[in-house]
Amino acid sequence: MTVPLQITFRDLPSSAAVEAQIRERAESLERVFDRLTACRVIVEGRHRPQRAGRVTHLCVELTLPGKVITIGRGATEFEAHEDVFVAVRAAFDAARRRLDRYARRRRGEVKAHTLSIARKEE
Repeated sequence: MTVPLQITFRDLPSSAAVEAQIRERAESLERVFDRLTACRVIVEGRHRPQRAGRVTHLCVELTLPGKVITIGRGATEFEAHEDVFVAVRAAFDAARRRLDRYARRRRGEVKAHTLSIARKEE
């Protein structure tokens, strides 16, 4: 990455163990797509009404040449994790899938489908 990894904690105390896991996961993303420019991670603690405890929400923003991939904005599956390590794993697994799909498209490995409607009209 040309820009160092940026980790922000909101409404949650910062943790060295969580930061270490985020750094490890971000390095593995760089192996999927080596032209990763920047990675921003926001770890946010939210109160859940009518339940005890907090829910951890993670947002991962990957900056690539000509594209920004954002994971966790408005996605309900990332809001349901009470354990911060589970939230980190789920968010980075989703980021890896999206980044892998983007890298395959860039390399031309994804099959381009032709329009079957245009063929029928001819």
